[in-house]
Amino acid sequence: MEVLEINNENLVDNLIVRTTDQSFIEANTISLSLHEIKNNHIIPVFVKDNETTLSQLEFIDTMYKVAKDHFNGIKLLEPNIRVSHPIKGRIPEARNKSAKELLEHEKTLYYERLAFLIELPEISKNINGNNLSLVIGGVKAYNEDNLYNKKGSSEHFKIFIGFQNRVCLNLCIWTDGLKADLIATNTTDLSKAIYNLINGFQAERQLEEMNQFSKLSITERQFAQIIGKCKMYQYLSSDERKDLPLLMFGDNHMSVIAREYYTNPAFCRDHKGNINLWNLFNLYTGANKSSYIDKFLERGLNASNFVSSIGRALISNSYSWFLE
Repeated sequence: MEVLEINNENLVDNLIVRTTDQSFIEANTISLSLHEIKNNHIIPVFVKDNETTLSQLEFIDTMYKVAKDHFNGIKLLEPNIRVSHPIKGRIPEARNKSAKELLEHEKTLYYERLAFLIELPEISKNINGNNLSLVIGGVKAYNEDNLYNKKGSSEHFKIFIGFQNRVCLNLCIWTDGLKADLIATNTTDLSKAIYNLINGFQAERQLEEMNQFSKLSITERQFAQIIGKCKMYQYLSSDERKDLPLLMFGDNHMSVIAREYYTNPAFCRDHKGNINLWNLFNLYTGANKSSYIDKFLERGLNASNFVSSIGRALISNSYSWFLE
């Protein structure tokens, strides 16, 4: 990865708390601490041999260790963890109790889906007045694994590296910053994949492309055209879609984007109704916060690819179905 501008100024304490505590994804998720996962959650096992899966704690710990080694001397903040889809149970001794009679020590719990990120606030860049900091993280969704198998079966993970906009905690993910199909059976596999992702990440290239967004604008009419075409996109036949940029945002997302075009204090239209592509990008990544964990990273990448396609059409003055 290319060297970034390093900001060595001391961060105020409340900024550190704010960037780790606020939600980078909403939907149906809740915030959890590492302590809660380590001490209060059971670990899913493979049914055929009762051997443990790679736990969520191991995943986070492996990511943290690789990042700490790679970014030697640079501060890493405590992981920001979001979970969803609780799987509840009880110990055998409490099998005959009603739910309301259960004591706390008789309950078992783990969450099927987890997303986390680790911020490196000293590696930062300002784009269009917004301070961005480097983040790394991942997603673990047990519903993607076959737990009815035995130990050694494929376990699926998603890992990413990118930037987070501190104004709104929107994630900015580019193609070389996401591996959404990682299969691992041990922490060594995880470590190698995480290292390769970090090492191959072209940070300066991503920052330059995002900075280019701030120099390109669309009119209110073009924005309305994009919103309308995005709503129409999902009803096109597969043949009609094949030559168009992929779009993973549905009606609910587009309604949020349309509303925020008028009301978002940081990324709304200007006084003429125009909006630059940086603000448009953040409207898409903001709407992505309502995605479920298992589709969050892919949809975040789709936001950058989609807005980039709009940018290329503007620069080359070429045809774009979404703008025509």
